[in-house]
Amino acid sequence: MRVLLRLLKNSLAPYWGLVAVVLVLQLVQTVASLYLPTLNAEIIDGGVIAGDIEEIWRLGGIMLAISAVQAVTAVVAVYYGSKVAMRVGRDLREALFTRVMRFSRQEMGSFGAPSLITRNTNDVQQVQMLVFFTMTIIVMAPIMLVGGIAMAIAQDGVLAWLLVIVIPVLVVVVLLIVRPMVGGFRTMQKRIDDVNGVMREQIHGIRVIRAFVREPFERMRYAVANGNLRDVSLLVGKLMALMFPSVMLVMNASMVAITWFGGLRVDAGEMQIGSLTAYLQYVMFILMAVMMSTMMLMFGPRAAVSAGRIQEVLDSEPTVVEPTQPRRIAEPTGTVVLEGVSFGYPGAQEPVLRDVSLVAAPGRTTAIIGSTGSGKSTLLNLIPRLFDATGGAVRIDGVDVRDLARPDLTAAIGLVPQRAFLFSGTIASNLRFGKPHATDDELWDALEVAQAADFVREMDGGLEATIAQGGTNVSGGQRQRLAIARALVHQPRIYLFDDSFSALDYATDAALRAALRPRTREAAVVVVAQRVASIRSAETIHVMDAGRIVASGTHEDLLESSPTYAQIVASQLSLEEAR
Repeated sequence: MRVLLRLLKNSLAPYWGLVAVVLVLQLVQTVASLYLPTLNAEIIDGGVIAGDIEEIWRLGGIMLAISAVQAVTAVVAVYYGSKVAMRVGRDLREALFTRVMRFSRQEMGSFGAPSLITRNTNDVQQVQMLVFFTMTIIVMAPIMLVGGIAMAIAQDGVLAWLLVIVIPVLVVVVLLIVRPMVGGFRTMQKRIDDVNGVMREQIHGIRVIRAFVREPFERMRYAVANGNLRDVSLLVGKLMALMFPSVMLVMNASMVAITWFGGLRVDAGEMQIGSLTAYLQYVMFILMAVMMSTMMLMFGPRAAVSAGRIQEVLDSEPTVVEPTQPRRIAEPTGTVVLEGVSFGYPGAQEPVLRDVSLVAAPGRTTAIIGSTGSGKSTLLNLIPRLFDATGGAVRIDGVDVRDLARPDLTAAIGLVPQRAFLFSGTIASNLRFGKPHATDDELWDALEVAQAADFVREMDGGLEATIAQGGTNVSGGQRQRLAIARALVHQPRIYLFDDSFSALDYATDAALRAALRPRTREAAVVVVAQRVASIRSAETIHVMDAGRIVASGTHEDLLESSPTYAQIVASQLSLEEAR
């Protein structure tokens, strides 16, 4: 709950003016509501019983005026209260999004995409709902509770002993129901994460699921996750359903008791009928205030759980941080140097990379090859700071990448990741991702080099052809070629190709590499590949095994000197093709 209060304090800080307006309006509305039963009692005792029509009209007019004030203040309070709640929700989503955009792959892997999505949607919604109900309903509860008790005692102090019994009983009943709800809400949010995770995995892997006829198994997986969510939701729902009947039972029993003992006092001439009517209304106000507080207890625990999950993301410090005093590259050339680089994940027993050193010079192609899991992609990801090396240094033009400002680093690098990803939009919008003002001629030039111009011309709209989210409306090879064209439009000094030719046929691969050479003549090119044919012409090939570089040289040299490289070549090419 302390985390929730801290989050609300920070989130509401920019809107204290609006919050103050809402509080004033709710105060006016509640005071008006509390005064109406007293006027009603005066009408009954001084007008109806006495037969004074003039007094009835006078007090009735006052009641109408107060009712109008109450209605207006209630509407305006709800308007501004909802405005504050919506703004808080917007700010929290923006803060979460901004923080996640600063995460490295390490933090992304730690939280997981399904959990981050849930935190930015469902969890924020829970906090937003709490703010809304607090601004519009719950803020009235303490005012109505204290005011109701004071006005009830003013009508008849003798019956106050009933309040001493009723209010504690109601509080105990509510607490007995609410306590198990807290754990239920916490479990519910985790189960929503699980459902999102299974659903997201099934959507992304639908083709694999269908290819292996795994629909029944995946339906069962989803049914289990959905069933777990259903079970905890039913438990919480049953507790919530029990809340209102229990409260109403106590309230109705209170009304019966007050009517009974109040009737005895009226019969004895110790209390007026109007005062008894007003007393009943004030007790109803008091119990309604307690009931509104139960709403706080219903929304509060779930919002507290959600606030903790939101704050967990906001408090997570990215492992890749911006330098406090960034350095600039005096003479940019595009030289990449790795000096004794090591990398290990937190808590892992063994590092992924051990004492790796290499140089990627401008005008040369540096290739990295090795078996699956040897650390090739991890090594490449250290250059654009998707991870930070845990040992050694990665330098660009003599400056450690950890000392470079993010814009300078990204301007120097064009990355084509292992899984080519396209964003929803058009081909042009995807190609201009790294250079928003690129001309159509520049886009077509990049497409020609990437061997993608022909199929783009055939698409309806050409450069303005629609690309679905993730590029699912184009093939894997077309996605790779468009991703390569996107990097070419960026015109960096360093090109990083992370197994970016794997989905291409040999002819397209060869044509693309031939077209790339003149475009990247003055840039450093680092290629990670599984396919020997993609890197055999590189000036330097580094062979990786178990996180180390075990051999370096040209294709011909490595065939003679490196058994590991010779084994990789032999698994893909015949002896004649290898030579």
